[in-house]
Amino acid sequence: MTGDEAVADEAVADEAVGDDIEYGIDEQPPLGESVVLGIQHYLTMVGANIAVPLILAGAMGMPGDVTARFVGTFFVVSGIATLAQTTFGNRYPIVQGAPFSMLAPALAIIGVVTAGGVSGGSGWETALVQLQGAIIVAAVVEVAMGYFGLVGKLRRFLSPVVVAPTIALIGLSLFNAPQITTPDQSWWLLGLTLGLILLFSQYLDVKHKAFRLYPVILALVIAWVAAATLSVAGIIGGSHPGYVDLGQVANTRPLLPIYPFQWGMPQVTTAFVVGMFAGVLASIVESIGDYYAVANITGSGAPSERRINHGIGMEGLMNVFSGIMGTGGSTSYSENIGAIGLTGVASRYVVQLGAAVMLVVGFVGYFGQLIATIPDPIVGGLFIAMFGQIVAVGISNLRHVDLDSSRNTFVIGFALFIGLAIPAYMGNFESTIAFREVVGLEAFLAEAGVATPIEAAAQAVVDTVYIIGSTGMAVGGLAALILDNTIPGSREERGLAAWDRITEDDADFESFRDRWLARDDD
Repeated sequence: MTGDEAVADEAVADEAVGDDIEYGIDEQPPLGESVVLGIQHYLTMVGANIAVPLILAGAMGMPGDVTARFVGTFFVVSGIATLAQTTFGNRYPIVQGAPFSMLAPALAIIGVVTAGGVSGGSGWETALVQLQGAIIVAAVVEVAMGYFGLVGKLRRFLSPVVVAPTIALIGLSLFNAPQITTPDQSWWLLGLTLGLILLFSQYLDVKHKAFRLYPVILALVIAWVAAATLSVAGIIGGSHPGYVDLGQVANTRPLLPIYPFQWGMPQVTTAFVVGMFAGVLASIVESIGDYYAVANITGSGAPSERRINHGIGMEGLMNVFSGIMGTGGSTSYSENIGAIGLTGVASRYVVQLGAAVMLVVGFVGYFGQLIATIPDPIVGGLFIAMFGQIVAVGISNLRHVDLDSSRNTFVIGFALFIGLAIPAYMGNFESTIAFREVVGLEAFLAEAGVATPIEAAAQAVVDTVYIIGSTGMAVGGLAALILDNTIPGSREERGLAAWDRITEDDADFESFRDRWLARDDD
């Protein structure tokens, strides 16, 4: 096949995809239908949006009643961030939610804090305020990168060869989540959850529309009902990993007090900020890939530099907001883009109504506490399916790349391998304290008799290396970025030419300010 034929085939495919859209980006279905469709959009990502807070809560040892409020806060932030992005940001119909890309550095930060690696305590409160501080400061840099146009300029260095392994490592780096690999595992419950997801999404998706739209939620509810029934019947005891404590739901508050700085004032540690910024960079790369994906699915031109800058700038603002509210960040959701492909509903109006519903639901205490009762084995089955989907989203970016090129296959393979190997090596150390002992930093500084400020600065450097080295997508993404831009390769070979051919002009994107000024002119 010639290059012209490939371009023609891609254009035909894009046109066919666009023809499958039931409601376009600017269309508004009837109100009642839009509300149902909006909730449906959120149902496709609700599993992932509860996965991140549950992982973080488990890692911090957060009490169950606090976990309910923690989960509710994530949904409040998700609703507000989605409304802001679809109205003032890139204006794509993409749901904003808890990021997996920032989860690995968040877990590394929590690991350091809980091991006593910072002053001020080692409990979940200390870990959470440190996490908040790292997210806020790192997100301020993201805001600047977006609105000052740096991300749009960076785009020229981000080819599919870089984007693909970076996104794939988001899923691959979480394969050993404790909800999956814990020795005290209920494999029948995990297997039931995963088996139901596979059944509904892959085998029964053509039988009924509900199977295609809600495979994760259906599987989660069925598995939870089974575990709850066995718990109430006394077949599963309180020490069993699949036990469901319904008493927690009955005793919770109907409304949750969710407000800014609810966990305390954020604390800023330089090493944590640098490590979290690595996750923010991965989130930026992931979001750029999401922008291209939603444009492709809807039959639109690929996002312009201006649209990308507005989108990333708004994501940065919403990350600052998420840090203020006390969650784990906010980013664009690939699951929502998949829902557009499945349902043909790409309406911005629909997504905004769904966001408004989730914003209200986040304040309902029974909702958050009910989510907190989901047993770890069910969450583990959910993780396997969701993390696998994230890996697939990353790999799908390689369709623009010449995979017959040994140069490309080397970069991709090297980035994936080192993105798994270095974090695995870092994972052998229980804390940065042990890491400093291994590299001999403390002994060296003691023998040299250096001043305390220098010692603190040196420890900050080591902590920073530890955080970045523990983050798979940061290691792999940086490796791919450097190699892809230093090893000789044509734009066609790297997939950049394919991206250029389907990119919209900057003039095609109308920001909220543009539309407001145009209204005044009229």
